[in-house]
Amino acid sequence: MNKSAATSVILATERLHLRAFTLDDADFILRLLNEATFIANIGDRGVRTLDDARAYLAAGPLASYAANGFGLWLIEQRIDRQAVGMCGLLKRDVLPDADIGYALLPEFAGRGYALEAAAATLELAQQTLGLARILAIVNPSNAGSIRLLERLGFAFERMVQMSAGSSEICLYARGA
Repeated sequence: MNKSAATSVILATERLHLRAFTLDDADFILRLLNEATFIANIGDRGVRTLDDARAYLAAGPLASYAANGFGLWLIEQRIDRQAVGMCGLLKRDVLPDADIGYALLPEFAGRGYALEAAAATLELAQQTLGLARILAIVNPSNAGSIRLLERLGFAFERMVQMSAGSSEICLYARGA
C-alpha cells in the first residue's frame, strides 16, 4: 500500500475501503475494464494497455474528482487492501442528476461487496454531498444489478439512450 492510498480513504464500511484512484491503479483498471462481465454489462471502454488505463483514470475518475468533488472510487478489502472493484458517482452530460456506478472483479462477485459499497456511496451522496436524487443506468439484461438497485431503493423510471445509435438501457432513480 502506498502512502497516498492510506490517506485518501473516502468511505469505510465493515469490510471495505473506498478510496480515490491514482494513476498507480492503472494495472487494476486495465484488468477490470477488460473482464468479460464488465464489457457485457457496462461496455467496452477500449482500454487495452497501461497507457490507455492511465488515460482512462486521468480523463474519468481523476477529472471528475476535480470537477465535481466525487467520482468512481477504488473498492479495497479492509483486511488486506486488495482491490476488488470500483464504485462511486458520475455526472454525465446526458443525465440531469448524478448516477451511481459499480463493477467488481468476477472472483469478488456474490459476496455483498457491491451492495455494501453502493449503500455507503448513497449515504455519502445524500448526507455529505447533499444530492437529493441519484440515478442509475443498467443494461436491461443485467438482472443481478437490477435486483441490487431495487434493494437499494431505486425504482425504474424509463428507458434511455445514452448516445445516438446506442441501445436503450434502463434508467432507475432514488430520491426526490
